[in-house]
Amino acid sequence: MADVEQIYKQYFQDVYLFVLSLSRDKAIAEEITQETFVKAVKNINQFKGNCKISVWLCQIAKNTYFTYMDKQQRYEQYDHETIVQSGSRLIEHTLADKSEALRIHKLLHNLKEPYKEVFTLRVFGELSFAHISEVFGRTESWARVTYHRARDIIQDLLMEENR
Repeated sequence: MADVEQIYKQYFQDVYLFVLSLSRDKAIAEEITQETFVKAVKNINQFKGNCKISVWLCQIAKNTYFTYMDKQQRYEQYDHETIVQSGSRLIEHTLADKSEALRIHKLLHNLKEPYKEVFTLRVFGELSFAHISEVFGRTESWARVTYHRARDIIQDLLMEENR
């Protein structure tokens, strides 16, 4: 039990801030963070140790948040101005339209790792490439390339859907 308490104390703030960056709502961030740790405790045997525990917890938090948002149908709570500033022109204009934002999230949900997580951390988590590289234990260059590839994949999928 001491290990669980230590993990909670050590990572609560990081997970909370990550969820807050997604939700822009303190109450939702608190609720999702609490639920994240409950899920983590229940599923600790699924943690394989091939990534940092903070990455694993943030992945649980992200999935929990998106599940919550699906149920609440509250995608309009995203700060679209911030999202618009961080993507390319096509994605900027697409995310500005709330109905189109849902399409982006669906495409993103089906994107393979690490593209999905890097794009999410950059656009929704507003992390710098330096911080993303720390999360993955890779170089900043790797984070940049991975983000741009993810963005290009999403753009291609959007263009395919529009044909």
